Order: sequence, then C-alpha cells, then structure tokens
Amino acid sequence: MKNWLFLSVLICSLISTGQDITIKDTTSKKGVPFATISFGNGKGTFADDDGIFRFTKKLYKDVDSLYISSIGYQDLTVAANLVNTEILLTQEADQLEAVMLSAELNGKFKKKKQKPIAHDNYFNCWLPTVESEIAVRFDRIDNQPTRISQLQFPIVKEESQVSKKGKLRAFSTMVRIMFYDVENGQPSHRSFYPSMTYVITEKSDDVIEIDIDHLNINIPKNGIFAAIQILGYTTPDGKLIKAKKYREIQTVRGLQKVSTTYRPLLPFTNEVEGKQTWVRRIFYNNKEWVPFDLNYNPNSSLVRSGHDNYGIGAEFKVFYKED
Repeated sequence: MKNWLFLSVLICSLISTGQDITIKDTTSKKGVPFATISFGNGKGTFADDDGIFRFTKKLYKDVDSLYISSIGYQDLTVAANLVNTEILLTQEADQLEAVMLSAELNGKFKKKKQKPIAHDNYFNCWLPTVESEIAVRFDRIDNQPTRISQLQFPIVKEESQVSKKGKLRAFSTMVRIMFYDVENGQPSHRSFYPSMTYVITEKSDDVIEIDIDHLNINIPKNGIFAAIQILGYTTPDGKLIKAKKYREIQTVRGLQKVSTTYRPLLPFTNEVEGKQTWVRRIFYNNKEWVPFDLNYNPNSSLVRSGHDNYGIGAEFKVFYKED
C-alpha cells in the first residue's frame, strides 16, 4: 500500500511539473502532427500525431528559444519564457493550393525486386537517434516507367538485449518514412507523396515490409529518395512518448549532452556500389543533406570499413513499352 501511495505521489508530481504544448494550424486549429522542435543547440524533439509535445524550463534549463518547423508551414521561433499551451503555424503561401500531378501508369507491367541487405553484426550498424535522417536513392528499372510497390527496411534487434530468460527485451519505436525529389544527385525538396509512420517492436520481422502501391509513387527520370527517421519510443498503444531525447552527463570537460539511442539498429552494408545513402542533422537550422562519407563524420567506423550504405530493398512494377 505504501509503495502504491508513493508511486501515485511521484506520478502526480511528474504531471504537475510538465507542460504539454500543442502546435496547431492557424486556420484549421487542428494539431500539426510530428512537427519538429529544435532547441538551437543541435538537440530537439518532435510533436506527436496530435501536434503535442512537452516542454518546461526545469526539463530544458539551458534552452532559450524553440525553433518550430513542419513541411508546408512557415518556420517559427518562440522564446522559451514566452511559450504558451498553444503554438500556431501558418501554411506557406505556395503550399495552400498545391496539387500533386502524377501520370497514372496503366497497362501491363513486370514485377522486379531489389533485395534488402541485412546482417546481424552490431559493429556495422547505425545506432539510431532522433537527430539524423537517412535517405536512399532509387532509380527507374531499365530506364522504363517504374512504380515502387513496396519498401523493405532491414533491422537488427541486438543479441545484447536478450534477457536472462532468452527473450528480447521489449521496445516499441516509431519511425517516419518520407520521400524526396532528386536535384543534382542529392535529396532536395520533400516530395508531395505523403509521409507515413510505422511502429517497430521486438516482435517485428528482421526486414520491415511496407506496402506503398496505393501511393502511386512513380519514380521520376532523375530518381527519388526514400528516407527513414526515428521519432522515439511509443506507449503500448502506439502513441509517441513525450520524453527528453537526450541526457546530460557531467564530465571533466563540463556538462555533455548525450543523445538517446533507439532500438532497433540499422545494418549498413559494403555491398552497394556508389554513394546511394545520404544523411542530415534534423535539429540544425540548415538541415543540409550530405553523402554518408568521411566528410560527414571523419571518425565513422562504418565509413572506414566500407559500410557506407543502408541496404533498403524494394519491389517495383515496371511498365515496359511495347515495340
């Protein structure tokens, strides 16, 4: 009874010190799902699917400003001491009437596959944090009109996370899948194809298969990038947890911010030719895409060992022209 009473008091204390803030569309007053909240120090967080995130000065003592952004909306900066329970975002003028025009591919087609490249070597895996986004390029098959019907994301669930009873420890991680146009060989603007969220758990297969045929994603002549981004852990019912995405550790060099890493890991490969994988830092203002190489991180053991691509697989429908 005493333990339950103590737990109740603790929970009430945590709730009372937290402040939930909702990011809303100025016009519709609906929540802006999964908006990005940057703190200007290379760290940040995300709103959930209702546009809600948690912020207090007690939780983020050294944060002076919040930089709010979401695709299709004007960026907004809010002083931390002026944050209210609602933040309104205004749509970009050129996004208000945006319509995606995509020619429907009809007729006979052949199914083609690009196998995902998986392994279980912990040392050749990307350790996901919410700070980075990974994009992989896909091109037309045989230079013919091509639709992506399925994406296949390899994952590693880690033998080190097996309990004494021989079972994987439970986790539930939300990822976001997005698509980007190609400009000068690199990701550029977000495609008008909708983004998707997906929850991965310890019970998921080693290759996550996501059917996207209904999105009618026809690969342009210069290609398209498919990107994956970690949003954080979720509750058992799939709601994004409003938790701090990094921790602070006192060292001899002062207070260091250490990013939280999330399961599962992403296996990188040395079996893909060329630079097909690009990355970017989410919470830096420029958010520029760069190839995953030594210029991105000169100390990366992945790059130095040649594991510089994420081997996403896919299934395609190729509409060959009849002679």
